[in-house]
Amino acid sequence: MPTPIKKIVIAGGGTAGWMAAALIKKVLHQTVDVELVESEEVGIIGVGEATIPPLQIFNQFLGIDEKEFLSATKATIKLAIKFENWRVPGESYYHTFGAPGANMGFCDFQHHWLHAKQVGMQSSLWDFDLNYLCCNHNKFNKIKAQNPIHNLPYAYHFDSALYGKLLRKIAGNSGVIRTEGFIDEVKIAPKTGFIQALRLRSGEEISGDLFIDCTGIKALLIQKALKVGYEHWDHWLPANSAIVVPTERFENTLPYTRSIAHPAGWQWRIPLAHRNGNGFVYSSKYINDDDAHDVLMNNLDSKALEQPKKISFNTGRTIKQWHKNVVSIGLSSGFLEPLESTSIHLIQSGIIRLLKVFPNDGISEAVVDLYNTESKEEFETVRDFIILHYHVNQRNDSDFWRDMRNMDIPARLQQKIDVFKQSANIHNDNNDIFRDASWLQVMLGQGIMPQDYHPAAKVFNNEELINTLNKISQTKQQLLEPMLSHDDFLKRYTT
Repeated sequence: MPTPIKKIVIAGGGTAGWMAAALIKKVLHQTVDVELVESEEVGIIGVGEATIPPLQIFNQFLGIDEKEFLSATKATIKLAIKFENWRVPGESYYHTFGAPGANMGFCDFQHHWLHAKQVGMQSSLWDFDLNYLCCNHNKFNKIKAQNPIHNLPYAYHFDSALYGKLLRKIAGNSGVIRTEGFIDEVKIAPKTGFIQALRLRSGEEISGDLFIDCTGIKALLIQKALKVGYEHWDHWLPANSAIVVPTERFENTLPYTRSIAHPAGWQWRIPLAHRNGNGFVYSSKYINDDDAHDVLMNNLDSKALEQPKKISFNTGRTIKQWHKNVVSIGLSSGFLEPLESTSIHLIQSGIIRLLKVFPNDGISEAVVDLYNTESKEEFETVRDFIILHYHVNQRNDSDFWRDMRNMDIPARLQQKIDVFKQSANIHNDNNDIFRDASWLQVMLGQGIMPQDYHPAAKVFNNEELINTLNKISQTKQQLLEPMLSHDDFLKRYTT
């Protein structure tokens, strides 16, 4: 007989553990007890400093005031990622959270833009993107408008360790029990294979009905205890290391993340209110640790605040992210390099997916299978989006970039590229985090120019089309003019 879930035990704190604790308790209230076990001895990676817009919904549901959040986590606004040197050295493009243009009928905006280019218009796609215009002028303001053309989607850069502390306070106030302790042993029921309890170094045992593994890359429950396998993706994404270091903040805070390609990897620069986050992601197959260290330290825009440290990882996913009575959330469920700031969102979506199918009278295989199917597709579509950045490069300065361009890629990704190249159409998978505008910007930014466009784009005559596009551009420029600088907005909004 299935056992009703009356107690959830979360192994591990950090961003993943406290996000899970806070949201589960908020949704399920007193129907379940929630206990989180963590040890101050165990450090957290804590480099997940950039996010994507759905985190706003997560915070709002928990009742976190945005002004409090920005102040407590030393956060800044993120409108986009600027990709530098990715197609070729010396060239850049933006992947923004906005959608360029406006709804103009049956086919998507890029078809009208392509037709307009064919008849003489010179504007780039990004000239019709308010997020891009704000990035270009270092401006931001919150816009309250029902017209979609006025949308200015945004996310945050923040200190993930401070975010964990904020969530810990919220979870504690809602009734989550925190137990300090180092997990020495995971006890498994011999008949069912389910986890029964966590034995701590102190000798205390923490029992539960459902366990959530937030122990990071170590994956103490899902892999070490339950022996669930790991699917490696290093043949597509060979980066397996990162050197990270915080530096002094800039005088002017950019409202976007910078992703800068180097001959054997890429570097991130993330602006926070009190410092900057920096890292260099690379593959040990193409560059050694000492040279990687030098690449990062020679390409900082401000003074380092501490000694750099190395992080090692294996790109891929846990084959069953829910197995028996263990759900893996965060790095225990898999690792994808932080190129598109998906780490914290995958935590969020994993928790929400669990809550949507949360069992009442006990765990069923059908529910577990559904969870795993959706998790697999989500991870794979993010993987494919990251591969896209690497694969369609046109750099010839190193073996790394040539190998990435010439490798075989997943069939689903190849089909997306082929369809866009031939027709300017984009097909989205159900569990894809990234929607049409994201794929559009990266494919165009990386140099894929469609050979054709939809015939519905020819509904307008040439003069009408150019005039319509000019009006869209002018509307977005007008929204930009009264905005504050990014730093002025932060100062006024949080004080």
